Amino acid sequence: MTVVIAGASLAGLTAAETLRAEGYEGAVIVVDPSTTIPADRPPLSKQVLAGEWPPEKAQHRAAARVPELALDLRLGVAATALDAATRSVTLSDGSLISADGIVLAMGAAPRRLPGNQPAGVHVLRTMDDCLALRSDLDKMPARVAVIGAGFIGAEVAATCRSRGLEVTLIEVAPLPLGRVLPGELGGFIADLHRAHGVEVILGLGVEGLDSITGTDGSQRVSGVRLTDGNVVSAEVVVVGIGVVPNTGWLEGSGLRLDNGVTCDATCSAAPAIVAAGDVASWPNPLYDEVMRVEQWENAIEQGEYAAKRLLAELQGTELPAPFASIPWFWSDQYDRKIQMAGRPSSSDEIIIPEGSIEEQRFVALFRRGDLCTGVLGVNRPRHVMQVRMKLTESLSWDSAFSVFA
Repeated sequence: MTVVIAGASLAGLTAAETLRAEGYEGAVIVVDPSTTIPADRPPLSKQVLAGEWPPEKAQHRAAARVPELALDLRLGVAATALDAATRSVTLSDGSLISADGIVLAMGAAPRRLPGNQPAGVHVLRTMDDCLALRSDLDKMPARVAVIGAGFIGAEVAATCRSRGLEVTLIEVAPLPLGRVLPGELGGFIADLHRAHGVEVILGLGVEGLDSITGTDGSQRVSGVRLTDGNVVSAEVVVVGIGVVPNTGWLEGSGLRLDNGVTCDATCSAAPAIVAAGDVASWPNPLYDEVMRVEQWENAIEQGEYAAKRLLAELQGTELPAPFASIPWFWSDQYDRKIQMAGRPSSSDEIIIPEGSIEEQRFVALFRRGDLCTGVLGVNRPRHVMQVRMKLTESLSWDSAFSVFA
């Protein structure tokens, strides 16, 4: 029996670990276009970028276990096509694998600005991205412009500022993290950065990039042109405008693709084919919502679940209950640890039962009728964890609020 895992991502290698832990003894072939096992991503925008950690300290959590897992690990080899009906996977080296089961865990790729990019323009997704950006920051540029005030952009801005660099944070939305946080909490993020000396520009898009020509004819970025006609001078530009699921190679596979690989509630995309991590789109029964979650812990939980679900199908045993998870993430910005669990929307009511936004140390609960859709805490980890545990049991507002009674 052969299982192919497309992607040596956190979700992919977690699935491989789980297959072995569950007693599967067949072949496990893991393919990934990277020539090295992808790094653990959270430190890339913080400790590694700041120069506080060497690259090897951000090793993938499962990398050390690869030898004992007896994997057929094929790095530098990408999956290029799939026939879902026959579970045949074509690889970039020209080989074709007929699999009994497949785990799709290819992750996502960062969105980039259109057109050719001059030197000094960076995205941050891989260790190579991180080290290239860190090299430019080591040259102490006069100003760094960060395009996009999501969590990656905000963390990069904070790290650059902690290195003593002048930073401009540019966001097309009226407030940072507008897709995730209601207004006053997005305002907190903006104020946090302003308090640390970051120039925050909101409500303006990017028209393009300016560059200068070196003596060797090469182009290097010199500024960011905004939609109001102004230019932000910058020697380094970081683009943090989201990611796109790596599903291009699945066109024509027979799978349904819509903001990722469309799965059922058990992460199944087709018979004996499951998906996990950033690429998986599934109906989360806790929120009655189809979602795709780009978070570290979800990749682990969903990788474990998808492997168990696939194994149950292959062995003809009872399938697990639908994958129901409480999305969870954290972000370190300056001396603030921001933690959030749940899936709130911008229209949810905000209740702050502990602390205050003004003191930048608080807990916010999100209310939608009789439901608590999520919790956000700033330097309040104990309360966040307590509410998170309540949410795993029930989204009942009374249950979540009882933590503060």
